[in-house]
Amino acid sequence: MRVFLILIATLLALPGASTAAEIVVRDDTGRELRLPGPAQRIVSLAPHITEVLFAAGAGERIVGVVAYSDYPEAARGLPQVGGYSNLDMEAITALRPDLVIAWSSGNRGAHLEKLGALGIPVYVNEARSFEGVARSLEMFGRLAATEATANTAAQAFRARRDALAQRYAGRAPVRMFYQVWAQPLMTINGKHLISDAIRLCGGINVFDDLATLAPSIGVEAVLAANPEAIVASGMDAARPEWLDEWRRWPDLAASAAGNLYFIAPELIQRHTPRILDGTAQLCEHLQAARAKRVAPGVNRPD
Repeated sequence: MRVFLILIATLLALPGASTAAEIVVRDDTGRELRLPGPAQRIVSLAPHITEVLFAAGAGERIVGVVAYSDYPEAARGLPQVGGYSNLDMEAITALRPDLVIAWSSGNRGAHLEKLGALGIPVYVNEARSFEGVARSLEMFGRLAATEATANTAAQAFRARRDALAQRYAGRAPVRMFYQVWAQPLMTINGKHLISDAIRLCGGINVFDDLATLAPSIGVEAVLAANPEAIVASGMDAARPEWLDEWRRWPDLAASAAGNLYFIAPELIQRHTPRILDGTAQLCEHLQAARAKRVAPGVNRPD
């Protein structure tokens, strides 16, 4: 027994032996993050991060979330630490997290810097593509040591994405405007995740080349672009009244054709596996717009 204990002590003294469980990753900003072991107490700073953590099998590790973290149902009962842009720093520190997962586009940089100064590890997430969503699943699984569940979820996500892409490959392009909000009038550029969905469905984002990820624009810009379809979200599952205000311009191609479509924001604006549910709806809407081009009596594509 004495020889055995000496052997164990010797192994623990070897370089790197004490860090065998260390987790080393790079977040979506390229910054290296080191954890001494799998995260046990995670605070999520965005609703989509909460949802992806659950999908990655790490839901039981979450000790705090921000407002509107409402999916899955289990997320609704978790302690809240403010909103994603208005964090309660005292509430976060009181939860004693060993990992905070932040949202680059939504959380304030000053808040993240303060968390870092307090010695709390911060992983910054920012999925700009379907592949980015799959990577988020995999990385969250790695941080929480739930790789088996996370990797399976990522593989399923990629398979469904590929099936949708194959189904709509080669369809005639549809020039469209994606409307995030009405006052101010907001859209997304070509680097946004939603534009990945638009491209998969054979759509063309008429504001693809704008510099800002989610820019404010004017009505005149939409009228000048003259999209064939307008797809909007809103605040909840109800179709926003402002979507139908485009009928005020009957010469607008989308209005003339009746191509004013709605997708619930939680299915298209959250960077989670459910974005493929929203993408499937988007593809159906654009296919409906294509079908309206076909002359009566002609067989229409599926």
